[in-house]
Amino acid sequence: MNEIFTELDQLNLAVIAPFLVIQFILMLVALFDWFRIEKTNGPKWFWLIIIVFVNLIGPILYFVIGRRQD
Repeated sequence: MNEIFTELDQLNLAVIAPFLVIQFILMLVALFDWFRIEKTNGPKWFWLIIIVFVNLIGPILYFVIGRRQD
């Protein structure tokens, strides 16, 4: 029985780890861009909260909606 739980723990880590890495990279890139850019669509502080607290979707929303294209 313990062998089954050990295999499940390894499988869960193998499935979750790539998503965690992608989420971390997206958040770092979005934060770097947020810091560098002067104007956004909406308040800049609002997009900081979205990037940091809305996990995987937050940085994607920032790049699609929040970033102002001049």
